Amino acid sequence: MSFQVFGLPVSRGVAIGRAVLVASSRIDVAHYFIDAGRVDAEVGRLRAARDAVAGELSLLKRDLPVEAPAELSALLDVHLMLLHDDSLTGATKQWIVDRHYNAEWALSAQLEVLARQFDEMEDDYLRERKADLEQVVERLLRALARGPEAVLVPVATAGARDFAGEDPLVLVANDIAPADMLQFKGSVFTGFVTDVGGRTSHTAIVARSMDIPAVVGAREASRIIRQDDWLIIDGDNGIVIVDPSPIVLEEYRFRQRQSGLERERLSRLRHTPAVTLDGERVELLANIELPADAKAALEAGAVGVGLFRSEFLFMNREGNLPDEEEQFEAYRAAVEAMQGLPVTIRTVDIGADKPLERMSVHELRHEHALNPALGLRAIRWSLSEPAMFRQQLRAILRASAYGKVRLLIPMIAHVSEVRLTLDALARAKQQLDEAGRPYVDVEVGAMIEVPAAALMLPVFLRYFDFVSIGTNDLIQYTLAIDRADESVAHLYDPWHPAVLSLIGGTIAQARQLGKSVSVCGEMAGDPAFTEILLGMGLRSFSMHPAQITSIKQRVLRADTRKCGQQLEAVLRPDDGFVVAPGRQMPPDSQTDLPAATSML
Repeated sequence: MSFQVFGLPVSRGVAIGRAVLVASSRIDVAHYFIDAGRVDAEVGRLRAARDAVAGELSLLKRDLPVEAPAELSALLDVHLMLLHDDSLTGATKQWIVDRHYNAEWALSAQLEVLARQFDEMEDDYLRERKADLEQVVERLLRALARGPEAVLVPVATAGARDFAGEDPLVLVANDIAPADMLQFKGSVFTGFVTDVGGRTSHTAIVARSMDIPAVVGAREASRIIRQDDWLIIDGDNGIVIVDPSPIVLEEYRFRQRQSGLERERLSRLRHTPAVTLDGERVELLANIELPADAKAALEAGAVGVGLFRSEFLFMNREGNLPDEEEQFEAYRAAVEAMQGLPVTIRTVDIGADKPLERMSVHELRHEHALNPALGLRAIRWSLSEPAMFRQQLRAILRASAYGKVRLLIPMIAHVSEVRLTLDALARAKQQLDEAGRPYVDVEVGAMIEVPAAALMLPVFLRYFDFVSIGTNDLIQYTLAIDRADESVAHLYDPWHPAVLSLIGGTIAQARQLGKSVSVCGEMAGDPAFTEILLGMGLRSFSMHPAQITSIKQRVLRADTRKCGQQLEAVLRPDDGFVVAPGRQMPPDSQTDLPAATSML
């Protein structure tokens, strides 16, 4: 039976394929594909884990004290029976052989299948045995984790048919960590759906950088969608259609073809200079996560990297952070790949929804932190780890000897943070001088993503060479909205007058003081905001490479004089609300714009 699941559209386009469920577990499970040559070895890992668990359970049963209740021995027998049941280990082996899942992923996938069968049993006693199954699977996962550490193999890039025969695949999960998303770049997945997340959660941002359709915040999607269900992901409208009818399927296939034609047409603009109708030159830069992304930036026509998110070098590391040499090689690779174009490297922005493996995810996100978005993150974390911070600064400075590098500091809010950061930079330079390492004095900029930074801008610009507006966090902190929380996603409003006032004021003040300013948040890559940002005076946009051609098209058709004339009407409508194109506002709303609008 066909049905629909609704969520938030975060990456445009249509994806059609069979569902691959990433099951949630009380134990974190790695999900990756293995190549054909490692199938037997992976089956061997599963077999060794099963034998180890069987030995543990047999030992427990043998050593039960005399006074132990008989039910306990019977329970261990049930666990041993489940462990050797072909529907668990035998079927798990098939996931490895047929789909090339790693053993942990295969085990989780089969747990999902069996758990549904238990849930559908009418007998209460049998239905409750699902808990025993989960306990056995957790023992197996622990045994796999204790074994020789598996080497992650790059996912094949030949297309969606590599591991699923003729059928393309779409990913369905409760949530996907941003670092895990990077494992799927260029993979067999044509789209994904998650139960949680918001439009500007980092998972959504990485999805857009991968340029694949995605829907997040779909609540119970991973529970009601089954393995191998046919899905349509409508990334434009935030709809997931499960088991679509032939008519609906054909309609969406037509939309896929139309979307492909539109992308092909836009691709012709890649190397056209971004100049408005009235002759204003606009700089279109790229946001990247890893050095390998620089190639896509160049191919998309970017004139530089406006944001290199260095934190992705630090994630999925299982406690061992990259040392100075590894970081230097990564930064140098990105700089050299850009062939003389500028590369802006942001210092590590760890925290909230981007935790390190050595940190407790639960501590950062939920149980032990009242509000992780307001906790130890970004520059606060770097300053709390001075040795690590100087190490990163040295690596970035060393990379500057190979091309034009700019340094960007995230989440600055206090002058004391500015001074401590500049002191750390001076110390890093001194250490390089003493070691005889070459470097170039780089421009240093601040991320404006906290309202306090926007309001303190004249003071901050005494210390910094440029500023970059991170609209995602600026909206989050201005409106007190957790941008990864789907329950308040409807309140996350980039058209809010306070948000536009802070952005417009930052652009105006930076230009007035002769400092360069760019926008590197999601608004920069959203065509709905291109004209209003041009009207505010912005001439530097940084976005995902996949968004550059569509923004360039808007720039080429824009007249900044008209954009400036229309700006007042957009910011100061009669009813006191900012009216985005196509939005309907409450007819009886009479609220005045806040005083912050005077910044413009």
